[in-house]
Amino acid sequence: MAINKKEAFTNTDQKLADLAKAMAHPARIAILRVLAERSTCICGEIVEVMPLAQATVSQHLKELLNAGLIKGTIDGKKSCYCINWEAFKNFNSAFNTLFGDMENAALNQNCC
Repeated sequence: MAINKKEAFTNTDQKLADLAKAMAHPARIAILRVLAERSTCICGEIVEVMPLAQATVSQHLKELLNAGLIKGTIDGKKSCYCINWEAFKNFNSAFNTLFGDMENAALNQNCC
């Protein structure tokens, strides 16, 4: 039986990995682009511009919502989603910090 070693890593690294995983599908990137172009978007409108079934789009929206990258409300059969810009600012900052730390560490190395 495999043991989950995720807790051996820092909370920052775990959260960054979770956010990266949530974005690691081209459909989710496309959904984020659609949401960024509009201030809000009803799920049906997203489905109209995506080459995917409604159920598939809903699953991708659920992943983005669970990761906190988007916010949404459900009112009966209508769902309205928008980008959680605060989460994106934090995500961007965390990645910039990671890349900066890695670059600084690499400056002190003599690698092949």
